[in-house]
Amino acid sequence: MINRDTSTLSALLVTGLLLLPGSANAQSFLQSSMGLSEQEQSQSRQSQSASAQAQSGGQSSNVDASPRANWQSANYGPVVKPNNYGMEAKPPKAEMDKLEPFGANLFEGGFRGTMADGLNASYKIKPGDQVTLRAWGAVELDQTIPVDAQGNVYIPSIGPVQVQGMNSQQLDATVRSAIQNVYPQDVQVYTNLQGVQPVGVFVTGYVESPGRYAGTPSDSVLYFLDQAGGIDKDLGSYRQIRVERDGRTVASVDLYDFLLDGDIQRPQFKDGDTIVVEERGPAIAVTGDVKREYRYELQGSQLSGADVQRLARLNSGVSHVLLRGDRSDGPMAEYFPLDEFASQTVQSGDEVLFSSDQRAETIVVEVEGSFYGPSRYALPRNARLGEFLDAIGVPKEMTSVQDISILRESVAKQQEEALDKSLQRLQTTYLGYPARTAEEGKIQVQQAELIERFVQKASKVEPTGQLVVARGNSGIADVRLQDGDVVKIPETNDAVLLSGEVTMPQAVVYTPGMSVEDYIEQAGGFTPRANDDGILVAHRNGAVIPADDAKLRAGDEIIVLPRAPTSNLELAKSITQILYQVAVATKVALDL
Repeated sequence: MINRDTSTLSALLVTGLLLLPGSANAQSFLQSSMGLSEQEQSQSRQSQSASAQAQSGGQSSNVDASPRANWQSANYGPVVKPNNYGMEAKPPKAEMDKLEPFGANLFEGGFRGTMADGLNASYKIKPGDQVTLRAWGAVELDQTIPVDAQGNVYIPSIGPVQVQGMNSQQLDATVRSAIQNVYPQDVQVYTNLQGVQPVGVFVTGYVESPGRYAGTPSDSVLYFLDQAGGIDKDLGSYRQIRVERDGRTVASVDLYDFLLDGDIQRPQFKDGDTIVVEERGPAIAVTGDVKREYRYELQGSQLSGADVQRLARLNSGVSHVLLRGDRSDGPMAEYFPLDEFASQTVQSGDEVLFSSDQRAETIVVEVEGSFYGPSRYALPRNARLGEFLDAIGVPKEMTSVQDISILRESVAKQQEEALDKSLQRLQTTYLGYPARTAEEGKIQVQQAELIERFVQKASKVEPTGQLVVARGNSGIADVRLQDGDVVKIPETNDAVLLSGEVTMPQAVVYTPGMSVEDYIEQAGGFTPRANDDGILVAHRNGAVIPADDAKLRAGDEIIVLPRAPTSNLELAKSITQILYQVAVATKVALDL
């Protein structure tokens, strides 16, 4: 039964590929790539048909080979960018508990550093507060009066005045009215709430350090939570926080309102109040091309895709969303265009992965050197060098068309990786062998120092990434251009540059008929460290060839490589090979 199901699924996948629109026929592509003849292809199809009938019990007519899904629909489209090997890779499912909760950095802002003075306009007076009273004119008063246990302030010659529960404006009006009832004329009154009674508030639930913390009635919930070390990131809720007083809830706080909009409940605390942080509720994981890659807690069991976008703050260019989770009928994974995701329902435990998953249909190519017109061009994705050069105007007498080349980032990366591997191989081959005698050990130490110095210098070179597109006398290869390519069209140059191990490195005027040896002799000959067998000629089109095989032309560079400073022939050969590699990638003779 297992073999039959596997065969059926394979048939469905192949059939789906054969039906993809806008593509070459998959079967023809496979056959052509395998190099099968027409007769072999026919025999292969007959063999596959017989095998399928045998695995299905001989009932080939019962096999449904039609595709079960449109593999290019939004729900079944590609879900990630290619990996480093150019192949599609399945995105790892986000581990919910490894993501930081949204708001995790909230208690790094120093809320505990400043205690409020309680003198805000909405503060309600309570017993223990201090009121400054001044009156002049018909009566003279200047004193600070406490609010007693009954909520009154006692004013000399006036009597007790009830002020508990009033704000500062109501306090001033009430005291003024009480004094003017006794002294109706020629009296001025000034009041000020000078100080408030401190309170102790219990903080408990899912916080780092539950306990009783001192503050003022006007301090915020954040102040007391910060005093307790903040909310437990793994277990605590940022959306379910209660303020309890005498067994009842006087305020419910959702910190997402503060994080998103700056709004927060501001209850006035009383001594003995309790702040309770509930256990973390249902949550979703949001990852990908977003500015806020966090675990988001839900209010309830679900929310809309639009709400998720508001929480996550998408990066520019996001085009698709992968929604993955578990439902009552089993696991699900759906892939939506961004505009369709807004109306979807996201449930507790879901993973939402936003991605910029639209292939650009244009590339940008830059031109350097001798040309007319702009230096950057937006081209079709399949543009080729030949048609691009046909559209570029150049000064005819000033342009060296035979030296056209391309600077390409991917080539530079490949050159760098190849050099790194060569250096690692050099170290692996010649370092770490045990010495059999003291003299051999001394030689190995010297070799190790030489290798380390050489590796340190060679690892700092930066390959140019120059792609040679010249084909000798047969023109220029019509390669496909890539995004970010720099097409170099150099001006004519009448100089020949000499570098490396020559006595006087210099640039000299090109003289037809002069050989490489003539130019080196003109520059004072070789230095004592020169490798007279390691002479290279670098053309401006990026080609680097041995001097014996080169035909000099204007603009060339003659590079004389150094001789490896070791008597170990194998080590010298390895170092020399890397010197050649560096010269080709950078047109530099590495100084040893």
